[in-house]
Amino acid sequence: MSGDMTGIIPEMDEATYHSRPELSSTEARLILDSPAKYRWKKDHPPLVAPSKKFDVGTAVHSKVLGTGYEAVVIPAEILASNGAASTTAAKAFIAEARAEGKVPLKLEEFEPIDSQAESVLAHPSARALFDQPGTAESSVFATIEGVEVRARFDYLPDQGERRRVAVDLKTARDASPRGFTRSIADYGYDVQRQWYLDALNTVTGPMPYGMEPEMVFVAVEKEPPYLVGVYQLPTIWTAMGATKSAHARKAYAECITSGVWPGYATDVQLLSPPTWLIFQHEEDYPNE
Repeated sequence: MSGDMTGIIPEMDEATYHSRPELSSTEARLILDSPAKYRWKKDHPPLVAPSKKFDVGTAVHSKVLGTGYEAVVIPAEILASNGAASTTAAKAFIAEARAEGKVPLKLEEFEPIDSQAESVLAHPSARALFDQPGTAESSVFATIEGVEVRARFDYLPDQGERRRVAVDLKTARDASPRGFTRSIADYGYDVQRQWYLDALNTVTGPMPYGMEPEMVFVAVEKEPPYLVGVYQLPTIWTAMGATKSAHARKAYAECITSGVWPGYATDVQLLSPPTWLIFQHEEDYPNE
C-alpha cells in the first residue's frame, strides 16, 4: 500500500486508518525513543498491543464520540472461577470480538463506561468543545518535509469564522493538573498535539493570526467520581513538541535513506543524577 492520500478524510474506519503506511504520532514517539524500537515494532505488529488500559479507553471514546469500536461484555459464565478471562471459551469469545472490530470487556470493566462518558459531557468546558459543529474521528493525511504523515483527531471542528479547537479525549489515572502534567510528559502528548496540528496546517494552509488551529486535551479519570480536566498546553510546551516532531520526521527520513535504524549510543555513556535526586540526597543527608 502506497501512502498516496492527502487531505481530511472524515469517515475512514479505524482499522483502515491504522493499516495505512504514513507515519503516525505514536510511531514518531517510538522513533524519538529509538529508531530501532520503531523498526522492530513495525516489523512485528501490532504496534500497540491490545490491553485493558487500551480497551477501556477505546470504549470510553466510542461512548462519548458516538463512533468507533463497540464494547461487548464477556459472558460471566465463560470466565474462570477467579474471574479471569483465561478459559478456552473466553479466549475464543475475545478473539471473535476483536476480529469483528469490537472491544471485549468484563462486566466490572464495562459498567463504569457510561458514567465516565456522562461525566465528560457534564463538564461545561468539555461539553462546549464536543458541541462544536464538527466530526468525530477525522483522519488527516499530509506530506511534511518529504515525509508522509497521518493523524486522527478524536474531534475536529468544522472550519468557520471562529478558531478551530480540536479535542483529544484521554482516560487517566489522575486527571488533576499535576497528575495530567505527568501524563503529558510520560506519554509525549506534546508531540501528539504538534503532529496533528502540523498535518492539519499542511492540508488547510496557513490561517490568519488568531485563527491558527489549536488542540486541547479532555482527561477523565478511571475511578469514581470520574473527575474531568480540560487542558491546553502553554507556548513553552508547544515549542518543545514542535522541536521533537520535526526531529522525528528528520530521523525517520534519514533512516529510510540509509536503511540503518540505530538504537542507543554504542560508546560508554556517563550518567548524571537528575536534579530531583540531588535535592532528595541533600535533604536526606543535610550534614554530610
